[in-house]
Amino acid sequence: MLVPTSDRPFPVLPPLKLGGWYNRLSYKIINSLTGMFLGKHISNFRYDIGLSPLKKFNLLKTWDGRDIPVLHILSEAVLPRPSDWPESAYITGYCFLDRDNGWRAPPDLQNFLDAGPPPVYVGFGSMAGRNPQELARTIIDALQLVEVRGIIATGWGGLASETLPESIFKIKSVPHDWLFPQVSAVVHHGGAGTTAAGLRYGKPSVIIPFFGDQPFWGRHVHELGASTRPIPRKKLTAEKLARAIKSAISNSELQRNAEEIGNKIRQEDGIGNTVSVIEKLSP
Repeated sequence: MLVPTSDRPFPVLPPLKLGGWYNRLSYKIINSLTGMFLGKHISNFRYDIGLSPLKKFNLLKTWDGRDIPVLHILSEAVLPRPSDWPESAYITGYCFLDRDNGWRAPPDLQNFLDAGPPPVYVGFGSMAGRNPQELARTIIDALQLVEVRGIIATGWGGLASETLPESIFKIKSVPHDWLFPQVSAVVHHGGAGTTAAGLRYGKPSVIIPFFGDQPFWGRHVHELGASTRPIPRKKLTAEKLARAIKSAISNSELQRNAEEIGNKIRQEDGIGNTVSVIEKLSP
């Protein structure tokens, strides 16, 4: 998100095909704006503790101009390291926080999973939007159009739904590392965490980006061949979602690509790599 590269623009800015100069400039713009917002607060803090003010604030530099190490907690199987990154930029692999071994699924959820073929997971975290009832209706209609079982996670957004058909189960939340191995595909908003979890278990994604970095992840996972083409939330319809879900659960190339990425991610030791980098950098 912050270390400049010619390979791609800053993730929340338009992916204009203008070449490396635009890509690097996009990071400079964001970092300059960040400096304008934070620089005064940092200088005031330094003054309060008896230090001289900074001549120029740079989020990626120490007060004397040295590069600040940046750890990117993601997999190179998903986002390869740019060739023009400095040595101070690291990619460690994902650091997944798995569930407590004592966690047990509610009996009704387990019974639903056991009662038929693997369902499609649908969850948008806190991204339910202004009309969660309408979003729920779209999801239900799409699942019924394609005639597949589904699990809808209401999440922080409180996704609302009326009485559901027997083929759809609603949950508030459930550990991804428990559920995702048991589903056929993952429909989500393109948040970095849910994107990583879906790829970890080799599940094709259908990404419905709302804002922020979500459109970036939607485009990128599609380019990796592990998801259908992203559908922006404002353009989502039951028919479009149904077609995407059908593709995700039937397209053998999507499934193969997702599984290959998942195999690579599962072989990484993101937590161990992160600890090793921190220990190496510690005085």
